[in-house]
Amino acid sequence: MGAAVAGLVAGPSRAQERFSLYVPSPQSVAEAMAKIAGVSKNDVVVDLGAGDGRIVTTAARLHGARGFGVDINQELVDLANGLARRAGVGDRVSFHHQNVFDTDLRGVTVVNMYLFPELMRLLRPKLLAELRPGARIVSHDFTMGTWEPDEQVTFFAPDKFGGAGADARILMWVVPAQVAGFWNWQLPVAGQSFAYAAVLEQRFQVADGSVRVGNRRGNLTDMRLRGDQLSFGLRITLDPGVLVMHQFRGTVRGDAIEGSVRVTPDGGKPVDLPWRATRSAGSAYFNPTGVSVK
Repeated sequence: MGAAVAGLVAGPSRAQERFSLYVPSPQSVAEAMAKIAGVSKNDVVVDLGAGDGRIVTTAARLHGARGFGVDINQELVDLANGLARRAGVGDRVSFHHQNVFDTDLRGVTVVNMYLFPELMRLLRPKLLAELRPGARIVSHDFTMGTWEPDEQVTFFAPDKFGGAGADARILMWVVPAQVAGFWNWQLPVAGQSFAYAAVLEQRFQVADGSVRVGNRRGNLTDMRLRGDQLSFGLRITLDPGVLVMHQFRGTVRGDAIEGSVRVTPDGGKPVDLPWRATRSAGSAYFNPTGVSVK
């Protein structure tokens, strides 16, 4: 838990220090954080409140990643840079004297934190606004409020708290694409062309919605959103009275979703079709606090 957590307060340094506490994550936790995020040589890893830098240094040393860390304690920044050079990864990682709230996260693919939960919730809008869909956020022990993690694991870390040993909880969130809004697409089914109009609502990675096709309406089912990957089902009766099951799967790219749909008429054979949906401009937007606003 590095000293960069002090960014909560925009006042004098004394107030910042009140919210700073350096408690290093043990080596076993640093390795577990890289593992749950699936860190590879293609990742750019950052640690907000880097302390001695072991989380980023471990990601570089064991997995070939690049990255950086920030901390408001200059002595810890100097220590982290020195340890990275000694570990042989000084050419791939660096550490900087900086406030976490001023750190540019664009282009980062994995964010690590061992911060108080109140500070993590304050950082939440920044994380959602600057990170791309699919980026991973990993925390040691602490949660992100009402944003539930996509994955978590708890294990006994014998090297925690200076060797006293204790349970360590590792939580990971995958930044979701923004899918809230009104979407439209067309599909040829049973020799006819049908226009679909759907509305999606979203709270972080949880989304649901409904669709209208002509005078028919149905609810979207089993919706899953992980990063920019979206899938859901639809069971609806299309005119003139044909019950059709749909299985949609696609990649969210801004105001478009591109992928495929398996269409199965009742009693018929499934047909795989290309699928492209577009979002109506200005119909809805995703609020980084996690609330869909229309």
